[in-house]
Amino acid sequence: METELEEQEFIRANNEVPSSFDQIRIQIKYEFLNYLRSKRFYILLGIVAAIGLLIMAAIASIRPTDYLSSNSAFYHVWWGNIVGLVVILGGIFFGGDAISGEFQNKTGYYLLPNPLRRSAIYFGKLVAAYLACIIMIGVFAVITVADGALYFGSSIPYQFAESFLFVLIYIAPILGVTFLFSSVFKNNSYSILVSTILLIFGFGTIATELASLAQIEPWFSLNYGGSIAGNVLNPGGYPARNIVVAGVKTFAATIPEGLAIMLTYFAVTTVLGLVLFEGKDFN
Repeated sequence: METELEEQEFIRANNEVPSSFDQIRIQIKYEFLNYLRSKRFYILLGIVAAIGLLIMAAIASIRPTDYLSSNSAFYHVWWGNIVGLVVILGGIFFGGDAISGEFQNKTGYYLLPNPLRRSAIYFGKLVAAYLACIIMIGVFAVITVADGALYFGSSIPYQFAESFLFVLIYIAPILGVTFLFSSVFKNNSYSILVSTILLIFGFGTIATELASLAQIEPWFSLNYGGSIAGNVLNPGGYPARNIVVAGVKTFAATIPEGLAIMLTYFAVTTVLGLVLFEGKDFN
């Protein structure tokens, strides 16, 4: 409703329909404020903080120095193995019902009668969700660096900055997938459930097992592309593209391949999600 009121004020003041840029800007502003005021934001913030603090407590009590003997190993184990889950949770929390909620909660009836493009609604919500995810990733990064400082002082591996950049890129296709299924369904529960199953089990466990059994590179998995964020922190250097251990071949996407997979997923899912949203009726 706040978006609608500001849009009406803009029209009265300028006697014209807001440009696409202005519509997206207004949508981003109020969607982001809605996220900051929502319970889900603080629930996810608490989950992220709890994950970080629990792992910190576990490491402090167990002190497994055999594989945490260097700061690069620490960041590889802590950040590289956990941050992907944080990104997926952020995508599900902020994107799982971003579009379907407009249908289920009937809020679309208040937006669409105004001269507001559906593409502006879609991209405004997408950018707002992306900003909310960045906050979560930032909180997890702060906890990671704080815990690393307890063991290795202020020394931070230079690869951490590169990994952080790849994580920021990884957020985009994750949200693209959740927004796609949020556009497919008009029910929040369905869109969230399907997104969760696909991102956690489909791209994760099932894709990994299929690749292992069939001995084929899982280039079709979004998680495989996002794994470059953890691979750059590997203490022994970036892993080889494929390695055979005990007769089983394992794969690691190169950085160009990982980026190509993530950007392709983002482009395809975003376009499909927008097309579906443009074609749906509020009836």
